[in-house]
Amino acid sequence: MTGTAFVLALAAVAALMATAMTTAWLVERRTGNSGWIDAIWTFGLGATGIIGALLPFGEGPWSRRLLVAALAAAWALRLGLHVASRTRGISDDPRYAKLKRDWGADKDRQMFRFMMMQALASSPLAIAIVLAAHNPAPTLGFQDLLGVLVFLIGVGGGAVADRQLRAFAQDPASKGKVCDTGLWAWSRHPNYFFECVLWCAYPVIAMAAAGYPFGFVAVLAPVCITLLLTKISGIPPLEEHMVAKHGEAYRAYQRRTSALVPWPPTARGA
Repeated sequence: MTGTAFVLALAAVAALMATAMTTAWLVERRTGNSGWIDAIWTFGLGATGIIGALLPFGEGPWSRRLLVAALAAAWALRLGLHVASRTRGISDDPRYAKLKRDWGADKDRQMFRFMMMQALASSPLAIAIVLAAHNPAPTLGFQDLLGVLVFLIGVGGGAVADRQLRAFAQDPASKGKVCDTGLWAWSRHPNYFFECVLWCAYPVIAMAAAGYPFGFVAVLAPVCITLLLTKISGIPPLEEHMVAKHGEAYRAYQRRTSALVPWPPTARGA
């Protein structure tokens, strides 16, 4: 991949993500349900990655480009359908709902601004997919397989965490309680942890070839998603909502359970 091709890929990724998040903003305005934002973000990011992988931005062989495009599609379908299914059962996402209340009469303009910030922050994720797909190594090798293994661990762990949380929520005996079973006993956000793991797959694949300096840029993907989930749109607003909903029960859960990385619970929450 030349410098010019890299710039073109960045521009294409930015334009596609801006389009996806503009669509999310329009859907949120029309339905009033901000839960659709995350579903559209997921499908939009997946589509952006697939398009970038298949367009001729670099010299990656078709075998790798199709492999990486398939990974992006599998991620988008798994997570996007899960979020969409969850969204159909709610009237609004509590995280975005609080933002809208805080913004007041200016909520539409501020929400659009926030969507564009999400588009910009998501661009390193999409460009990592593109860079992995266009790794110029002529054949699939060990690091490609290692990247697939990392991806499978991430997507599989996330699916297990989501399934456990859904089963807990559907159990009448769990009503009003904090989910602290299965993976959720070891991490307050195991789904986010495995999401961070999943995005490590692309730099593993991208950095497999010598003489491919752009491959190292893909490292920004796991860094970016970890910062997003732990500092901005993931854990902070969700934890605030859960404390408001469950009070001391959730504070005790916070004291005994790791926020992100699965770890044996302590006795501090007893």
